[in-house]
Amino acid sequence: MRTLSLLAVLLVLLLVSHPRNAADAHGHRFGKEKLTNLRFYLHDTLSGRDPTAVPVAHGAGATPRPGDPTPFSTVYIVDDVLTEGPQRTSRVVGSAQGLYASTGRHGLGLVLGIDFALNDYNGSSFVVFSRNPVTDGDGRELAVVGGRGAFRLARGFALLRTHYLNTGNGDAIIEYNVTLLHY
Repeated sequence: MRTLSLLAVLLVLLLVSHPRNAADAHGHRFGKEKLTNLRFYLHDTLSGRDPTAVPVAHGAGATPRPGDPTPFSTVYIVDDVLTEGPQRTSRVVGSAQGLYASTGRHGLGLVLGIDFALNDYNGSSFVVFSRNPVTDGDGRELAVVGGRGAFRLARGFALLRTHYLNTGNGDAIIEYNVTLLHY
C-alpha cells in the first residue's frame, strides 16, 4: 500500500510538473502556423568598385575566366540587396547576408547558406541552406531551413528564376518566389 501511495504521489508530481508540449517547456506560445508567400529580386554583384559578393577562399588553380566567373572551390561572402522589382532602382525590401561556395566541377553550381532579412517584417529573416544548380535553368528549388522574428521556425522553399546573368563577370539578378510556413 505504501509503495502504491508513493507511486501515486510521483505520478501526480510528474503530471503537474511536466509541460504539455515542447513549446511550453521553453516558455514559447507560437500560436497558429502561418503561410507567407514572398517575391523579390536578389542583386549579386561580383564586379566593379563596390561588389556585394567577394571571394574569400579558393582551391589551387581556381581562377575566374570568361564563362566561369565562379570557379569550382571558391567561397564567397555576400551582402546582397533585395529589391521589389528587377531594377536596382526598385524599392529595397531587404538584404541577404551569408556565403556561397562554388561546388560544380562541370558547370555553375553553388551551395548557399544565406540569411534573408526583410524590411517590411521589422528585419525578421528566414534562412536558405541548399544547393543551387544554376545551370538547371528557371524553377530551381532551394530549401528554407529556419527563421527568426516573424518567421520563427520557418520552413519551406524558394523557387529561383535567373532574370540576368553576366557569365563574364558573374553579376546576376535572381527572382525569388518563396513559400514559408512559420509561427
